[in-house]
Amino acid sequence: MKINILASGSTGNCIAITAGNKTILIDAGIAKTKIEKALMNVNIRPDQVEAIFVTHAHGDHVKGLPIANKYGIPVFAGAKEWQSIKGIDEEHRNGISEDYCFGHGPFLLTAFRTHHDSFDPVGYTIQGQEEKISVCLDTGHIDPAMLLAMADSDIYIIESNHEPRMVEASAYPNSVKARIISHIGHLSNQQTAEALSKLVRGSGEQIYLVHLSNKNNMPALAEMTVKRELLKKGLTAGKHYELEVV
Repeated sequence: MKINILASGSTGNCIAITAGNKTILIDAGIAKTKIEKALMNVNIRPDQVEAIFVTHAHGDHVKGLPIANKYGIPVFAGAKEWQSIKGIDEEHRNGISEDYCFGHGPFLLTAFRTHHDSFDPVGYTIQGQEEKISVCLDTGHIDPAMLLAMADSDIYIIESNHEPRMVEASAYPNSVKARIISHIGHLSNQQTAEALSKLVRGSGEQIYLVHLSNKNNMPALAEMTVKRELLKKGLTAGKHYELEVV
């Protein structure tokens, strides 16, 4: 399977996963015209998108969903999330729950419950013929059920949102600071590193660190934190796994 991370961060998130000539999107959090352009830039026609799977209904994950109306793309989101999603024709709306499975062509996609301040947030695993991908975006913590769902993946696309000390030193209101670091907020670099240390076996897995805050994190800091934690297991980047910060 081919992965193209079309957008990542607080301003918008969109991931294209392609197998053969079939593509699915995880989230559509940038303007639909930008999604179209980003897809064309990686040689994917928008009308090749088979489905869009939403992690949750915050704007940086759903802004571009009206692209579904233009191309007749089915959209899947947690059943309760639809009360916050506007502008999508009824025939394209599909409500799902955790453990929901979607089989289409080369993809077998399964949803798992995450922990974020929205109604019905989920992450996804995508099983192809030879690879398993886990996508875990906005979540305040990672519980044992999430670890079980993501276990034995070949590719991890996971949030590494913030450094808590930078959040504390920021100019954000205290209410916003509390939200970010809460159990239904976002993953810190250390939380992500500790989760990956439980998941990565050192068999050449590919790790993508995504959804970094542009105010409360630095790519080098996120990368260093994960590498340091995995080194405690004797795993080194470039030898046992590959790591990219997006």
